[in-house]
Amino acid sequence: MPSVRPRLRRLVLAHEHDDLLLAELRQRGLEALRDAGVPTPEADAELLLAHVLGIGRGRLQAMIVVGTGTGTGTGIDPDPGITPARRSAFDDAVARRARREPLQHITGTAPFRSLELAVGPGVFVPRPETETVAQLAIDALQAVPTPEPVAVDLGTGSGAIALALATEVPHAHVVALERSPEAHAWAARNIAATGAANIRLELGDLADPDALLELDGTVDVVVSNPPYIPDDAIPRDPEVRLFDPRAALYGERTGSTRSARSRPARPRCCAPARCSCSNTASCRAPRCARCSPPTAGAPPRPHATSSGATGRRPPCVSGGRRGVPPGTP
Repeated sequence: MPSVRPRLRRLVLAHEHDDLLLAELRQRGLEALRDAGVPTPEADAELLLAHVLGIGRGRLQAMIVVGTGTGTGTGIDPDPGITPARRSAFDDAVARRARREPLQHITGTAPFRSLELAVGPGVFVPRPETETVAQLAIDALQAVPTPEPVAVDLGTGSGAIALALATEVPHAHVVALERSPEAHAWAARNIAATGAANIRLELGDLADPDALLELDGTVDVVVSNPPYIPDDAIPRDPEVRLFDPRAALYGERTGSTRSARSRPARPRCCAPARCSCSNTASCRAPRCARCSPPTAGAPPRPHATSSGATGRRPPCVSGGRRGVPPGTP
């Protein structure tokens, strides 16, 4: 297999050709990423090129189809042009991705449902499968028969789930808790960007027995996306192993420590017959389609969702987590 360095060198030499077409530039990036073992080289090359041009991927693909992108302004107006500065930015972006830096760190954004979140070092990049957790929490929140239901997101990270709740259930009040100052800063930035007025962000530890004490017995939905990898397991994907914050990945011996530490707070916060979601949804609200009728004194019953993708949330089972052997997260 050709080495990555010669391929990246050829990419840098693209600066010498002012008439380089977008298709050629994309192909050079694609080959460099493929040689580096990036799982989705074509998509990543297109997303990086679109990012440096300040356009969407769809528009980039349309420009490539009609043969524009030389800076002449033909075909699609306005043509962003392939300037030397943009070529240099693309070269740098491809080199970073070839070193397996997450795509979202390079572009600075991560899509989550209808949101475009700012992400970077110090915060966990939201995964597509977490949208399922958000949907279950949204469904439960919409089923609450009160005019202003209350939801809490424990360990909010980038604010993805909390913002999904706040924007998709606008009559609800959402409280997001995060203990990492770095992740808290990213969440604050995302909340400010959405302009959502029905969300409150707090810096604190979900294991603190006094955390959100003022909400005791008033919360309708509690949701959390806790660490999921045992300390003795090593994620396969370099993007996860090298760049995701350890506090968001590892849960000591079992991969569920933070989830277990948060359990006392969930029943304490929840109003009777309400919902608790922890990376898979669990709830007892009678109006929730996935839930059985509540049993007096019984804890919420988890409902399993699964995603076996490497470096993502492992498959879960009702009432707990499936064990993950070392090296196979």
